Amino acid sequence: MKGTVHYEKKDDVALLTVDNPPVNPLSSGVRQGLHDGVSQALADDAVKAIVLTGAGRAFIAGADISEFGAAATQGPGLHEVLTMMENSTKPIVAAINGTAFGGGLEVALCCDYRVAAPKAPVGLPEVKLGLLPGAGGTQRLPRLIGAEKALQFILSGDPIPAPQAKALGIVDEVVDGDIVEGGIAYARKVVADGGKLRKIRDEAGKVEADRDNQEIFAEARKNAARRMRGRFAPEMIIQCVEAAVNLGDFDAGMKVEQENFRKCLEHPQREALIHVFFSEREVAKIPDVPKDTPVKDIKTAGVVGCGTMGGGITMSFANAGIPVTVLEMNQEALDKGLGVIKRNYDIQVSRGRMSEADVDKRMALITGTTSYEDLGDADVVIEAVYENLDVKKEVFAKFEQVMKPGAIIASNTSGLDIDAMANVTSRPGDVIGLHFFSPANVMRLLEVVRGEKTDKSTIATAMQLGKKLGKIAVLSGNAPGFIGNRMLAGYTRQAGEIILQGATPYQVDKVIQQFGMPMGPFQMADLVGLDLGWRARKLSGMKPEDVPITARVADKLCELERFGQKTNRGYYIYPEGSRAGQPDPEVVKLVEETSAELGIERREIDDDEVLKRCLYGLINEGARILEDGIAIRPCDIDIVYINGYGFPEVVGGPMFWADKQGLDNVYQDILKFQAEYGDFWKPAPLLERLAKEGKTFASLQQG
Repeated sequence: MKGTVHYEKKDDVALLTVDNPPVNPLSSGVRQGLHDGVSQALADDAVKAIVLTGAGRAFIAGADISEFGAAATQGPGLHEVLTMMENSTKPIVAAINGTAFGGGLEVALCCDYRVAAPKAPVGLPEVKLGLLPGAGGTQRLPRLIGAEKALQFILSGDPIPAPQAKALGIVDEVVDGDIVEGGIAYARKVVADGGKLRKIRDEAGKVEADRDNQEIFAEARKNAARRMRGRFAPEMIIQCVEAAVNLGDFDAGMKVEQENFRKCLEHPQREALIHVFFSEREVAKIPDVPKDTPVKDIKTAGVVGCGTMGGGITMSFANAGIPVTVLEMNQEALDKGLGVIKRNYDIQVSRGRMSEADVDKRMALITGTTSYEDLGDADVVIEAVYENLDVKKEVFAKFEQVMKPGAIIASNTSGLDIDAMANVTSRPGDVIGLHFFSPANVMRLLEVVRGEKTDKSTIATAMQLGKKLGKIAVLSGNAPGFIGNRMLAGYTRQAGEIILQGATPYQVDKVIQQFGMPMGPFQMADLVGLDLGWRARKLSGMKPEDVPITARVADKLCELERFGQKTNRGYYIYPEGSRAGQPDPEVVKLVEETSAELGIERREIDDDEVLKRCLYGLINEGARILEDGIAIRPCDIDIVYINGYGFPEVVGGPMFWADKQGLDNVYQDILKFQAEYGDFWKPAPLLERLAKEGKTFASLQQG
């Protein structure tokens, strides 16, 4: 059995300490230890109360995920242990020393009282794994704090610190100093006051009051639909809390919870979301960068450019408490950029997400300048200028002149050659790509791009910096487009071809949205601005006949000054002040005319073909990226696409999703597309090999 629970007698108090490093999950040995420890304490007449705590940095950090779905598990089940604790004739105090997540918090809710260390976080994160609290959390918490607060807490899945938990009513007392001594003192106080037992399952006041307010559940469903579109578990959670309120009887509510937990456990989203959960941790591991690689201390930062990207990057540093100097070419541009940053913060204040004091604190960390010399003392500097290699090389040459030894020099490029920039310096080991996604202060993804000569310490520092900035950092090799944009090119190309061959932009977007993406490729194009590619082609001197056929419609729209949302017209029409686009028959007509000009015979294209051509193009290119060593693992690609491009996490990312379709099925469809549409669809050798061997992309990570 895995894990144990130590039993000690502290005079009239039995102390049970969960010991299952590093985070004390509820493995078989822990469950057995809790069962045995409580039994021993109940059998000892000298013991008047029981205190439960955890060894190390965690109280109990949840269930043992490795046991989910197992045919049989050792030792007593968790429900059996919790029932025994709840039936205890002696008061049990949970002394929450550290992390109490999921099943760990549910254990604490079966105790009569809960005390916690000030920095101990508590939470029920199951929704993020496609699950629900399955050990009574959906039944006990509404009885303790009311249905509305319980739903907000469970549906967010986010942890809260002990003082906030006390304010909510989850924790009875926050203990400064030694938490075990505090727990024992609290238990003795309970005994001195008569040893009153407090069983949450028997408390009915709050759920009875909530019975007259069914609007709680309508509001929860509305919020869940907005925040977690397409998720299965939120509705299951809401039904459980409804049962706690409306059925009244605890055991009847538990039956609903157990049935809904089973539905979540069997739902495909659960496997996908657990894949994402572990992948987010896996991407931090770089095989050739050991854990003990020296990491540079990033105390100050510099950013060149205070436009959309530079301003967002600047805010990211300020939000993390890191002083940042931002440079613009002249005072007017600098004032404009700083003004936009301040307005962005003020919007957060107006929405109640930040206080005026928070804004003042962040703005005080931001210094504007028009002189490169003012960046010289920064520990890391990031250029966020126009996406042109020559311009970026000029900036790097200036960095070379002013940056202190050992400082990290980074580019925010979305796909240009990091080595070409590094080679204009005498310190290529300090150079790295830090590709933020827009808006940089909001988007979680950070593509960290290693150059040929980038030092391991620079890589380790960049990965740690990403974490400090609240990002999920994924390492990429240096190749055009890196991971994300290299794959995106095939996706957008297919969308462009499909509309010329017979679909409309609106059909394509609808199919992609129904799959779970927040927006389709043409909605995205309108948001970004159709004129960006159009102007770049004009600046390059490209002749109209040389424009890729998939860009012809976009260029025609630009000639009509339909640049997208910025002009209220693009592929869609946007009524003044609205971001919701309306289809335009004129665009359909323009697409049909373009098809005729190119000699393309239009035909009906069904939704299945639209989806496969858009997504299989991504997957085929993802296989090449793996083969070329640009991405370390398939899960790195999944995390990039979920966090940078809105790929639905409920299907686990493109490579995980491909495995679930069966790689041979994907391969056979790609062969058909190749026969019909040409060598763009030539199968990646890695995909072909895995398909023929009956393997998956996941098998590459298994050794």
